[in-house]
Amino acid sequence: MGKHVVVGSGQVGGHVAAKLLDQGHEVVVVTRSGRGPEGAVKVAADIADQARLVQVAQGADVLYNCVNPAYHRWLTDWPPMAASFLAAAESSGAVYAMLGNLYPYGPVAGPMTEDLPLASTDPKFRVRATMWEDALAAHRAGRIRVTEVRGSDYYGPGATDQSYLGDRFLEPLRAGRAVPLVWPADVPHAWTYLPDVADALIVAGGDERAWGRPWHVPTAEPLTFRQMGERMAALLGRPAPRLIQIPWPLLRVAGLFSPMMGELGHVRHQFTAPYVLDSSAFQRTFGVAPTPVDEALKATLGL
Repeated sequence: MGKHVVVGSGQVGGHVAAKLLDQGHEVVVVTRSGRGPEGAVKVAADIADQARLVQVAQGADVLYNCVNPAYHRWLTDWPPMAASFLAAAESSGAVYAMLGNLYPYGPVAGPMTEDLPLASTDPKFRVRATMWEDALAAHRAGRIRVTEVRGSDYYGPGATDQSYLGDRFLEPLRAGRAVPLVWPADVPHAWTYLPDVADALIVAGGDERAWGRPWHVPTAEPLTFRQMGERMAALLGRPAPRLIQIPWPLLRVAGLFSPMMGELGHVRHQFTAPYVLDSSAFQRTFGVAPTPVDEALKATLGL
């Protein structure tokens, strides 16, 4: 069994650490607070402290970047943390498994594949694109081994309040109340199941066929908010939920007072037109399929 260093213990890092522990690995979880699952070695550290992360990563087989600073802090928080990860991967020789996302593609027409250019001009999303480009350059120079997995919007057990299908959606649905939506209810959208994200990271970190390129997490066919809500309600034995979209001008006003609400304009294109993720390359290469939607929704609802 190997040594795996998981940096971040949020909605993805927690799943990664738990799965690795179940497989019998030595798992070190690094967070600012020092929290982590039972059975893991828990380390409190500032990820931007390069010397500290280099120290913690020594002897690791795989180093997982599962950190996710708040969107409004990406420009300031990501660059020093990205430098720390590169230094730790190079010093330790660990495979660097990055948790990426789809934002750097920008608006696209048709299904997203891994060969699309990282064409977004949004400064925040350029930060994420640069992280991957710098890591890939280091890989090609023989300094590190790296891979990145990218999923769409997350749902599932452990989803945080940043998830559009998290508690803000689930609580009113369970209670039979109207469900408020930030985005239109009937636009098809790809939803990626959190345990599938963790599985993809672990597979990519441990299989040399994954190194040196990005991959899309196995993700089911896109469904609308309404379709997801109706499926959840059916599993709970409830009528289809009533969905109410919050007017966009009101959200823009709210963004003046809430940093997170103020970020919504950056991702609006993802929800006002079909947003389709093609994960066939990962599925074909590694023989992994996405968890069936109803099975995933049962776990999400705790059924």
